[in-house]
Amino acid sequence: MSQYHEEEVLGKAYDARLARRLLKYLRPYWKVVIVSVFLLLLVSALQLVGPYLTKVAIDRYIKEHDVDGLTRIAGLFLLLLLFQLLVAFFQTYLMNWTGQKIMYDLRMEIFGHIQKLHVAYFDKNPVGRIITRMTTDVDVLNELFTSGVVSIFGDIFMLAGIVVVMLFMNWKLALVCFSVIPLIFVATMVFKARVRDSYREVRTAIARINAFLQENITGMSVVQIFVQEKRKFGEFDERNQEHLKANLRSIFYYAVFYPALDLLGALAVGLILWYGGIQVVAGTLTLGAVVAFVQYSERFYKPISDLSEKFNILQSAMASSERIFRLLDTEPQILSPAAPVTPSRVRGEIEFRDVWFSYREDTPVLKNISFRVNAGDKIAIVGATGSGKTTLINLLSRFYEVQKGQILIDGVDLRELPLDLIRQSVTVVLQDPFLFSGTIEENIRLWGDSIPRERVHEAAQQVHAEPFVRKMPGEYEAPVAERGASLSVGQRQLLAFARALVHDPKILVLDEATSSVDTETELLIQDAVHRLMKDRTSLIIAHRLSTIQYCDRILVMHKGVIEEEGSHPELLRKRGIYYKLYQLQYREQLLAGELTD
Repeated sequence: MSQYHEEEVLGKAYDARLARRLLKYLRPYWKVVIVSVFLLLLVSALQLVGPYLTKVAIDRYIKEHDVDGLTRIAGLFLLLLLFQLLVAFFQTYLMNWTGQKIMYDLRMEIFGHIQKLHVAYFDKNPVGRIITRMTTDVDVLNELFTSGVVSIFGDIFMLAGIVVVMLFMNWKLALVCFSVIPLIFVATMVFKARVRDSYREVRTAIARINAFLQENITGMSVVQIFVQEKRKFGEFDERNQEHLKANLRSIFYYAVFYPALDLLGALAVGLILWYGGIQVVAGTLTLGAVVAFVQYSERFYKPISDLSEKFNILQSAMASSERIFRLLDTEPQILSPAAPVTPSRVRGEIEFRDVWFSYREDTPVLKNISFRVNAGDKIAIVGATGSGKTTLINLLSRFYEVQKGQILIDGVDLRELPLDLIRQSVTVVLQDPFLFSGTIEENIRLWGDSIPRERVHEAAQQVHAEPFVRKMPGEYEAPVAERGASLSVGQRQLLAFARALVHDPKILVLDEATSSVDTETELLIQDAVHRLMKDRTSLIIAHRLSTIQYCDRILVMHKGVIEEEGSHPELLRKRGIYYKLYQLQYREQLLAGELTD
């Protein structure tokens, strides 16, 4: 449960440090905010006028049977309501406009920052948590700006105004009305403590539901294959029950609190009518003043009941802002150098010099790796799962930083080259290529506007992707579902090859890029691979030894070390690790006499 609590635990209701950071997002819109605050105060002031006009109408015109005067005061009251409506509209619109602008700015800042973060950050932080920062947490801050802090100022101003007016009209009756405040204070404190716990339980429960849904919808095929629907339904029912019970507890506290406030407000009205009535009978207070006091009392207790809700908004916003700023304060560990070396062209020569790397300090993944690849060479890397093959590629792409040793491209240390140049020069085709929602052409071009359409079509044709593209409705404008779900594995692979070809990298990496291809398209894939590797430095990570026998050199990795190196025939003659891998893969053919050592 720790990951859920990390998401949902609420901190202080107000943190000055966080508040100062939040204020910087208001600075671009400070003029709008000032106007909005002024309008809010004006609305609060206008609400103070209505009860006083009622007092005047009763004491001056109704009591004296002055119909003309009553008509004038009624017209003034109507104009006041219309003006109040207009001011409230502009105030609400301006604050919500500001909130939406701040949400836009904050989401752009978070997304821009995420794009700069190192890959290791995403290894340690679930995708759902990062998405929550840009959605739920930002929405909470919007609620703070639009209906939280600013509204609190309006409520406090109106409360202060009502207190002043009531004391001015009749201080004794005002004190009678205020005698209920201690009871309201106690009820509010109890409610605040209870609803805070229930609010946390609701948020934790919904976090568990979201995590469960994300995992099970993604793995629905596995659930159905192993006939686990009933068990998963039961697990979801447990989480859903937790959420239901937490919500019902929250509803219970609200159902008790607000009627209690109404009861105390009614008690205050009763006290006003009792004490005020005595003073009216005694001739020391007018009937209009008693009616005005009743109306002021109703306006007085509503902001008090709202303050508990504002407290929850403020507290939740502080927690959300702390999580957002923790993300924004995470410094990227992989950056371009301040004074980068920018070669005029990249030839594609690669060298690893005594490279050591570990994801955890106590478990090295690569140990003293050294090898050199000349420009245009084709090098294969083989080995058991976990031997460090993919880590080599991650380091070459500078997704992770070498902890000891050097990696050089054309004799220049990667850490001295601009990141953009490295990523443009090294293209990786993965075993399961990632396709974006969009069109076929957009996925090949990857929104590179400088790449002409003819070049996209030519690349698709060269890697044999064009035949299936032409059969699709819309051809190159055919829509691609999320992660390429509407395409077969082979089709996705061919599009990934076309993407690599159209961007024309000097260094090509195939990371198990042919291991998931069906037999029917394997010849097409192999031909596409040969076209891709032409005139490029190529590193091929493969389990299928048949796909790498043509390579200039093969590196055999074992437990983070290069154990063997040589061509396919040389490695077979050594009868070492590579020979054993070959024997395992082609055991049936060897037994049948179709192959020889």
